[in-house]
This record gives sequence, structure tokens and C-alpha cells, in this order.
Amino acid sequence: MLCPFCHSSKTSVIDKRDLEAVSVSRRRRVCLKCHRRFTTYERVEEGDLFVIKKDGRREIFDRMKLRSGIAKAVEKRPVSQDTVETTVNQIELILRGRGKNEVASKIIGDLVIRKLKKIDPIAFVRFASVYKEFRSVGDFRKELKELRK
Repeated sequence: MLCPFCHSSKTSVIDKRDLEAVSVSRRRRVCLKCHRRFTTYERVEEGDLFVIKKDGRREIFDRMKLRSGIAKAVEKRPVSQDTVETTVNQIELILRGRGKNEVASKIIGDLVIRKLKKIDPIAFVRFASVYKEFRSVGDFRKELKELRK
């Protein structure tokens, strides 16, 4: 493993934890050269999962794209990066657990919506405004009314 700071290959694992409910191992590492610490995640490599977009295009599932969308929604909110990572892991586990190599983007969006609704209501509304393509203040009001129920 290369240190992301000084690119030395001399690193050591100082803590290892298996994340609950997902097949991921989290490792805290220290660089033996620059002494900085960083975290890595190890997961079993599985076959490709394809996302079917609204317009019918197929894309390879991209964890980083999913993480980025969730991170934008929780930006400046009291939500930790560990929570974001766990959420991404849970969503990917659900998608892969379906036993299919294709999934509609709507299913992914709906899963994110459900998770964010439980994590942070502001992040939920932020994500929903983009995902559901709100066009007016009325669209926001309607979603907020549903959230209050």
C-alpha cells in the first residue's frame, strides 16, 4: 500500500475493523516514512454491475459517483464521512444482493432517498431536489409536506 502523502510503500496497519452488515474491512495505517495516518477500505471484487439510465444508456456502476452524490447532499451537515461510506456500502450491498447485473438508476436514487431521509432531513431534501428534478417552490413544499408525515 502506498502512502497517499509521500508515496512510500513502507506502511503498517495499526487497526483493522470489519464494517457491520457489509463485506468491507477498514484499516487504519501509518506511513513508516512520513508518520502520517490514513484509512483504506478493502472489499471483495465482484462482477460488473451496470446502471440503466433514464434515457436507456448503460453505465458501469461507479461507487465514487454514488459517494459524490451523497457527499454533496450532506455537505456542511453534521454527517460524518464514516456515515457516508457506510451508506454507500449498504446501497451497493443491496444492489449486488439482488442477483442481477443490471439496475435502473431510479432504484439507486430511491435507495439513496430512503437512506438520507433517516440520516438527515436537509440532506434528503437537497438530494431529492436534484433527483426528482424540482422545478418550483411548490415541488419543495410538496416534498416537505411528505417529509413531515
